[in-house]
Amino acid sequence: MSGTSEARQGGGRDRDTAGRARNARPRDGLGRPLPYGADGVERQPEGVVRGPEETVAEAQTLLEAGKPFHAHEVFEDAWKSGPEDERALWRGLAQLAVGLTHAARGNTTGGARLLRRGAGAVEEWASETGRGRPYGMDLAELSAWARELAGVVEREGKAISATGRAPRLRGRVD
Repeated sequence: MSGTSEARQGGGRDRDTAGRARNARPRDGLGRPLPYGADGVERQPEGVVRGPEETVAEAQTLLEAGKPFHAHEVFEDAWKSGPEDERALWRGLAQLAVGLTHAARGNTTGGARLLRRGAGAVEEWASETGRGRPYGMDLAELSAWARELAGVVEREGKAISATGRAPRLRGRVD
């Protein structure tokens, strides 16, 4: 949470110490808000500048833990703080993670749409840059994973397990 403490201000909106609106409600592993006072999972800090290798490693750990919403936040930080020529890559990866989030929450239409949009974005970035394996990630395999999962989500029409469907960012482990 950006290293700031958050509080409800006089029954109004939650605000951080700088006065910016920030929802302080606890969240579940898929980023859904829980009632105040409920036990939630630790939130992913926002605005953290990481190197690309650290971004990929942290996002993979979160994906494997069934926290694609949190992985999306890690990718979003990279997209906002990284070099201009890589922003489309990180944005596409964030779309893949949030697509998995929606599919796990049961939003099959939005989940499938975001999975396909993210797949298209990383494919386009790889095509434009000629880089199909940036930071060890196999973008062709990630795109295939996303498109396949989008089809499964649409066919099944129900929430899926985020943990059981997490991608391997750096390819399959045999």
